[in-house]
Amino acid sequence: MKRKLLSIAAALLFVAGAKAQTSYGLKAGVNFAKLIAKGGNITTISNNATNFYVTGYADVPLANSFSIQPGVSLQGKGGKDFDDTKLNLMYIEVPVNFVYSTPTGNSGNIFLGAGPYAGFGIHAKASKGNYSESGSFGDAGIKTFDAGLNLLGGYKLTNGFLINVGYGIGLTNMYKDIDGVTAKNRVFSVGVGYQF
Repeated sequence: MKRKLLSIAAALLFVAGAKAQTSYGLKAGVNFAKLIAKGGNITTISNNATNFYVTGYADVPLANSFSIQPGVSLQGKGGKDFDDTKLNLMYIEVPVNFVYSTPTGNSGNIFLGAGPYAGFGIHAKASKGNYSESGSFGDAGIKTFDAGLNLLGGYKLTNGFLINVGYGIGLTNMYKDIDGVTAKNRVFSVGVGYQF
């Protein structure tokens, strides 16, 4: 039964892919990242740290007004402590977003979407004032792997130019060896892009 269902799903995706015209896009913008740490009954939320993101993706239509957008993204995350110590965390992420778009006359489309992401940490840097220290995630006591959920929305003009906002909700605990304490990424982003 499972094989039949998987075969039917694969056939539907193949037919949709054969009929669909895949387009590609690039997005870039600013991340306002923070960390949410919990230990016992205490929750601490860091101040926002400004960073950046760059994303390349494919837009594969699955049905009328509905598409899937797998991609690869360079994401700057982290947070700023109350004593102005800033933690910059750089990830390579693979998002898979499901996007619904609806036309707004002849000028373009509003789009909304959501989907999971998986990320791999490639660089960590802590800085305060003129002092900074860089290293690997392991050196900082942070797990390399991160996963979570993306929410996104925006407006795409008929010429392909788009304006977008997003919110990333980290679901994995970042800390390696701290018992009873968890920390997770949260990122609000704004940016522009082009889909061709």
